[in-house]
Amino acid sequence: MLIYALLACAAAITTNAGQVPLVQLPDSRPGWGPAETYLGSPEFNGFIEEVMRNGSIPGISLGVVRLGKDKEPIVQLGSWGRKTEDGDGHDLSPDVRIVTYCGYVSLFGIASCSKAFLATSLGILMDDFAHGRNVTPLPAQLARFDYETRVKDLLPGDLGWGLHAIGGDSWATDKARIQDILGHVSGLPRHDYAYAPGDTPEAVIRRMKTLRTGYELREQWSYNNQMFMLGAHLVSRYTNGSYADFVTERILRPLRMSSTTFWPSEAQRSGKLTERWTKDGRLIPFWFDDEMTVLKGGPGGVISSAEDLVKWLAVWLNKGVDPVSGQTIFPESVYEAVTTAHWVSSGRPKPGEGIVGYGMGWFVGSYGGINTVYHGGAIPGHSILTGFVPEHDIGVVVLANADEKATYLQAIVLRVLNDVLGAMSVPLVSTSTSPDRRRTGRVVDARSPSLSMEAYTGAYRAPGYNQISLCSPLRPSSDCKDVLSDFATLDSPSSANHSLYSAFNSIWATHIRLQHFSGDVFNITFTALFPHGFGRNTSAFETAETSTSDGWVEFVVDEGRVQGFALFIDRDAVEARKRRVGVDNVVLETADAWFAKT
Repeated sequence: MLIYALLACAAAITTNAGQVPLVQLPDSRPGWGPAETYLGSPEFNGFIEEVMRNGSIPGISLGVVRLGKDKEPIVQLGSWGRKTEDGDGHDLSPDVRIVTYCGYVSLFGIASCSKAFLATSLGILMDDFAHGRNVTPLPAQLARFDYETRVKDLLPGDLGWGLHAIGGDSWATDKARIQDILGHVSGLPRHDYAYAPGDTPEAVIRRMKTLRTGYELREQWSYNNQMFMLGAHLVSRYTNGSYADFVTERILRPLRMSSTTFWPSEAQRSGKLTERWTKDGRLIPFWFDDEMTVLKGGPGGVISSAEDLVKWLAVWLNKGVDPVSGQTIFPESVYEAVTTAHWVSSGRPKPGEGIVGYGMGWFVGSYGGINTVYHGGAIPGHSILTGFVPEHDIGVVVLANADEKATYLQAIVLRVLNDVLGAMSVPLVSTSTSPDRRRTGRVVDARSPSLSMEAYTGAYRAPGYNQISLCSPLRPSSDCKDVLSDFATLDSPSSANHSLYSAFNSIWATHIRLQHFSGDVFNITFTALFPHGFGRNTSAFETAETSTSDGWVEFVVDEGRVQGFALFIDRDAVEARKRRVGVDNVVLETADAWFAKT
């Protein structure tokens, strides 16, 4: 039987300097010949080079796993390109003359691909309770713990968990199940700027009831990271330990995923963590620190490699059983629960694709008639795509050390499926098509605001959010000195005179920019500023995620005084609220948040 220990220590084979094809693994199936190393072929290397060139991607790691006739894992691994700013441009791949595969991996933050680990962990915990292996008791009123269990029955009263439903109904508090929070149908939109460094999971859970929902329970699929923070907290509470420790003991160690970790400091010390770049090519630091990992572990905190993730995918292909050791990592009932599409996430099929559903931590869809289970991941500096095809026993993971590269990763995965599955009809994505980076916010208009720009400055607070203190270069003050100085490295004086600025404590942004649009409406961008650059390039730059970082605000002015502003970020949720309240122009009722001037 082929086992991972042998694969990990197989010597690297190379055909081009700095590019490492894969160990030769025989298989009689079509598309993966007995004497051929597929990912190491000149044709595939040329394809990867084209993807990296067209997508401005510094480095890519790729892993493909298939289960053989006796369920043995057949693995190919490859890496191309740059790992560090100071490297030669090919240091993501080892040099065959001095390095073998044994012990050599490159680590990436896998972002939302972490969500499958949480959904699985809760399933393992449920199985522990079902078979008497639990270390803490359930609340007295609960007879069982499964994906149908209501969240409110699992949380202690002092957390006061609940959601503020439109119209004051208590549907979410009373009825939301584990399946709902892991399936993104709780009714709560993203609100990703409502948590910050220093927050604890308990604090985020308490504040959820102050955040505005956009939908009724199970009405609309709406992506939400906070619910996976809640899920990780449940694992921690009912194991009497940390979520990261539970995943390590029950998943990572049994699967020999020895390089995978939740802790950025550990990844940095290992020397395996790749450096990372923005979509525009600027080097940035790793986005999380160890403190943030406690908060972000469930929705996006795993750090891993292609080498480790093919082991994770092999278990999914074998429905919860490690094909190497024969150990059951999670029961087949968990596999069925989390890979079944309970909700429709996209009801409008694209050419060659079907309707996309969502299970728990996994999307479920099809490409050219091939049923796929997959999830993407994105944090600043990293883009990831993992997926598997159950009917054909193949799994693929591709990791890039630059953000917003999902289009290119999809092209790689589809190329692998098309080549390996041979006769299957898989639509290929053009590698020369750049992602749409157009800002969806409004453009500047000439109509003047109701008041002078100075009148809009000051402190604003909204339930569930940190304070925003708006500054204007037309009214400089000691409190605004640093903020205005940072933005002065990026914005021209003419633009600054029509803008408002604030520092902002958030995991995803350091600052906020408001640019005047029309009347009392301003475009808003949550952005991360680097006024002194990063790495060798010391010129100022900023980075913000396309579409999710942009929106608009509308100030409410009464009798010549600013009362506050309404924040609009999630356009779908805003439109749903408009339909719910039956009016188009009631600012307070339709906004994502209301910031009152203090």
